[in-house]
Amino acid sequence: MTTETNKRTLAKTGSTMDRAALPLVTLAIPIVFESFFRILVSSIDTIMLSSYSQHAVAGVGLVSQYIFFLQILFNMICIGTSIVLAQYLGGKRIDECKQVAQASAVMVTGVGLFLTTAVILGTPTLLSFYEIEPQVRSFAATYFVIFGGFGALFTAFNMLQGTILRSYGYTREAMYVSFAANIINVVGNSISLYGFFGLPVFGVTGVAISSLISQIAACGILAAIIAKKKDVQFPLKGWSKVPQTIYRKILSIGVPTAGENLAYNVAQIVIMAMISTLGTWAMSAQVYTQTIVRFVFVAAMSIGNAVQIKTGYFVGAKEPEKAYRRLYRYVGFGILVSLAMITVINLFKIQIIGLFTDEPEIIRITAQVLLVAVYVEFGRAINLITIPGLKGAGDVKFPVFIGMLCMWGIGVLWAWILGIRLGMGLPGIWIAVGSDETIRGFIMLARWKSKRWMTKAIS
Repeated sequence: MTTETNKRTLAKTGSTMDRAALPLVTLAIPIVFESFFRILVSSIDTIMLSSYSQHAVAGVGLVSQYIFFLQILFNMICIGTSIVLAQYLGGKRIDECKQVAQASAVMVTGVGLFLTTAVILGTPTLLSFYEIEPQVRSFAATYFVIFGGFGALFTAFNMLQGTILRSYGYTREAMYVSFAANIINVVGNSISLYGFFGLPVFGVTGVAISSLISQIAACGILAAIIAKKKDVQFPLKGWSKVPQTIYRKILSIGVPTAGENLAYNVAQIVIMAMISTLGTWAMSAQVYTQTIVRFVFVAAMSIGNAVQIKTGYFVGAKEPEKAYRRLYRYVGFGILVSLAMITVINLFKIQIIGLFTDEPEIIRITAQVLLVAVYVEFGRAINLITIPGLKGAGDVKFPVFIGMLCMWGIGVLWAWILGIRLGMGLPGIWIAVGSDETIRGFIMLARWKSKRWMTKAIS
């Protein structure tokens, strides 16, 4: 597209093509609320399931790692899409923005259909590798097949459509859709577990179906919003004419990032397998602790998402120094917020844990782990902000390599040594995780300070 045509398109759409240049707080706050509410609803899910069965909590918690694995594969495309879009928007490369969205849609469709088939057919074999109680296995299989399998394609398109909206600066709209979808999920869970309106209790099957319905609803709402945003380039026609170079650019960013995320998820699966040898109480304590600490890192994660958008935009606009100067303030703020929140949680941890369970042993283990979580969240705040900044600039391979090295050479290895070999149990495993996050965080800050990422812009 010619420069003159670009100018006419910009004139037609107004200044909305520059929404990615909005202040970081304007971009981040809706992401904070979106993430916070999603975590809140997930926590409510766990509370609801705990009143139904501890075996259900353990089963759903077990397969949640694999659902996250599926999301990693979709995120491979979404992250590549987000970073390429941000830089192209900064450079006013409007026609290429359209092609990026089209290529991404083709890829998530293919991956989604493949994973649907794989989950439905492969779940029994997957769960056979775990030494778990039969009831836990049954709950895990039911939830994974319904939500992870049949919901895969809808989850994929929700992630992609949300990514595109946020890349164009429409973070508020993505927040509204997440809110609506999660309300649907809570209502469905309530009906499934409490038998409202004279209906029978559907248990884990009903919870999985309500999660699936919420994803279907969100998919339709997001599509309607995108259709009304004239500046959002996401046409369905012409996808077959997208040049292969666009696919390669998306994947050149997405595949290494997915590799890092995949390594992290596999590491978490290995760690969960270690925890499973500690018994059902330890597995339940792990699920409850993860549920609680998600509220802590939501602020840092949301800042990181906004930093990725802005860094990509500034790099695309040939203004990387603006991104460089601001990141340190964002990291400092993220650390302060994370430490403040985990401190408050520890002050009231018995009351908070009591929302999930009254089992004394689970309460004891969870309380111990929450103390260690202070260490974990310090390093995690650094990573959640600095790594998206590096990736937004196109510097992907370095954080991926260091991430894999640290999470396996420190996280997994030390988890086995401290948690299993030395008998420290779940707290020892979390000490290992905290060491991984902290060491990796300081390495990422050193990379940012070096400014080597300034040479990694997408052409």
